[in-house]
Amino acid sequence: MSPQTSDGFRREALRVFVRDLRIEAGIGVYDHEHGRLQTLVIEVTLELQPQSITRLSDTINYETVAQAARAIAADGHVGLVETFADRLASACLEDERVRRATVRIDKPGALGGHASPGCEVVLSR
Repeated sequence: MSPQTSDGFRREALRVFVRDLRIEAGIGVYDHEHGRLQTLVIEVTLELQPQSITRLSDTINYETVAQAARAIAADGHVGLVETFADRLASACLEDERVRRATVRIDKPGALGGHASPGCEVVLSR
């Protein structure tokens, strides 16, 4: 049963998200991708238990999501975008309040032109 607000409404969902986070990362499996940085565009949606939020400590700080993505990039070259997304989703789930983490990563420029390939990974408890 979802908690109710003081007005009698049901809290059904609480999602915290970060959109269009651009980071430079060593990424790719091809020889020409090693030794250089490429732009990744990251979107993360975290589902939490629906509850009243009155303090920052009641929710997930957006900056912790960005820091986790930057830390993965700083750890060194990652072969696949899917691996990067899986690591980021796992890092988000380290916070017990996160019930489900959806990470979408676009790798603009990988195919040339305006195409933006990438992946989406969903992990949950």
